[in-house]
Amino acid sequence: MPTDASAGALRVIPLGGLGEIGKNMMALEYGDDIVVVDAGVMFPEEDMFGVDLVIPNIAYLLENQHKVRAILITHGHEDHTGAVPFVLPELNVPVYAPKLAHGLIEVKLRDHRILSASELHAIEPGEEFTFGTFRCEFFHVCHSIPDATGIAIHTPAGLVIHTGDFKFDHTPVDEVPTDFARLAELGMEGVTLLLSDSTYAESEGYTPSEAVLDPNLERIIAEAPGRVMFATFASLIARIQQIANAAAKNGRKVAVIGRSMVNNVAMAQQMGYLRVPEGVIVPVESLSGMPPEQTVIIMTGAQGEPTSALSRIANDDHRDFSVERGDTIVLSASPIPGNEAVIMRTIDNLLRQGARVLHANNAQVHVHGHASREELKLMLRMIKPKYFVPIHGEYHHLVAHAGIAVSMGVAPERVFIMEDGDVLEMSGDWAEIVDQVPAGHVYVVGRRLWDPSNGVFKERQTLARDGVVVAAVAVDGATGRLSAPPTLTAHGFEAPDDHPEVMAAAVRRLEESLGHQQWPDEDLEEAVRQQAGRVLSGFLRDATGRRPVVLALVSLT
Repeated sequence: MPTDASAGALRVIPLGGLGEIGKNMMALEYGDDIVVVDAGVMFPEEDMFGVDLVIPNIAYLLENQHKVRAILITHGHEDHTGAVPFVLPELNVPVYAPKLAHGLIEVKLRDHRILSASELHAIEPGEEFTFGTFRCEFFHVCHSIPDATGIAIHTPAGLVIHTGDFKFDHTPVDEVPTDFARLAELGMEGVTLLLSDSTYAESEGYTPSEAVLDPNLERIIAEAPGRVMFATFASLIARIQQIANAAAKNGRKVAVIGRSMVNNVAMAQQMGYLRVPEGVIVPVESLSGMPPEQTVIIMTGAQGEPTSALSRIANDDHRDFSVERGDTIVLSASPIPGNEAVIMRTIDNLLRQGARVLHANNAQVHVHGHASREELKLMLRMIKPKYFVPIHGEYHHLVAHAGIAVSMGVAPERVFIMEDGDVLEMSGDWAEIVDQVPAGHVYVVGRRLWDPSNGVFKERQTLARDGVVVAAVAVDGATGRLSAPPTLTAHGFEAPDDHPEVMAAAVRRLEESLGHQQWPDEDLEEAVRQQAGRVLSGFLRDATGRRPVVLALVSLT
């Protein structure tokens, strides 16, 4: 079996988005050339304390930086573009994106003070670009954002189709349907590999059109007795357009809050992707003089993001807005897997304050942008791939999509369920997963990047689970003897049932250990600190079965 990529094999290397929802990134490598499709973020899970975003690990790309020719963006959603400001300074390669995604990325680069965007190129569907041995063509697909595309990548090993995120919407908000003709032509040319969106591979039937929401949104706004607040993604321009249309039909003004939402709406209006009658969108400051029943507010926070406008309102700590009786609040987004608990907590907090809350579980206020099973079958039927790799989804989504491919006639041995870091090589009639490269998470905290193995994050998890115990120890600097009994203070730690007795016993154990210790002639303070920490950690672990972080503060008297 061939194992050397230079010997005429195409290497397919997912660095994000396979086995998870978000941080999509796929690398294709042939010989001395690599092209990268998408560079997205993922929202942190609940145990990722202090983490703002999660991005792909690009160690393999940095190791092979001399080969990387371009980053190709399929569309403007965060899970496909959000990592660009973090990876672009590292890789320093050109980025090619559809016009709306190009505009959204420009907003991000300005926000990150990456002023040079000369390597950011706007593309039109149908255009072709050559990057070394790769010839790449963007084609239009429908999704929940205008200008969504898939990419046809012509390689010496055959034609690869990357669908991007897609669904087959015959009445899209932007009135531009999927390019079925080009997809059929590509299928007739002969496709070696199909990489296809799997997010809703377990959903039967067809995904409804975005158009089904229009009457629902209009009715919600018309019937609301007071303000209507919509929470959605800042990059979900199609939904913002629908909300603005419904507000205009009901004679309401629309204000936008949240920095990313404000910036994206301004950019989309400037580029003509958001078409709203003059005077409908107004500055947020003007709402104070309007009756509540004449206003609509659009904000971020549909996923319960802790720093979003909706979360701050739900927690009653937003500086400008609080819930009022009569408010209707609409979460217009599908919960990202793993976010369900925090979203329901946000909903509960809004309900406690007297709001009426509509969301995916109690009203049709969102239509997802991904193909369901029948559409996935149609894509497979049109493309007729020799090999198939399901992408974009948790492992169970990938397995479900693989099953669909087999049912549509793809040979089981030619279907590969991959995860981040797997390396698939293919050449002629041979294909095999042959290797694995570094993949996984990189944490974004503020504007800094952190390795998840950093002890800071492990310590945060320990603090959250077991708390911290602080020991204050006073020692005579001349004799090394205790000047007073140690004192213990616990934060987030309490032994079950017998906490006072355990803490008193811990003090006695410290006194016994420190009172009979022979100390070195130098660095008495550090020696006492280390001994106190070891003794107290061991005692609390044995007495309670828990492992709080122990801090020993030593003072010499």
